[in-house]
Amino acid sequence: MTRKKKTRSLADKVTIRTGRRKDYKKWRHDNPDQVTSSRRFVAKKQQQRKLQAVRKLARQQSGQDIAIHPEKNTDNPGDRS
Repeated sequence: MTRKKKTRSLADKVTIRTGRRKDYKKWRHDNPDQVTSSRRFVAKKQQQRKLQAVRKLARQQSGQDIAIHPEKNTDNPGDRS
């Protein structure tokens, strides 16, 4: 005897006419207020975004500073002032 596999899918929790994927997609499109991400997924994504922001900030701070508009030097040979 085989056990039913545990799933986190929302499709199994929804009672629709045929149980086909196309019908589930239509139901989901028609009822957006009833379809929500799981708390686990939302928490995971929030954590990923925080970690990504920390990494980005670390990269920005460790990078070298460059002068976007350096002061114009008068001793440059290219200047014809």
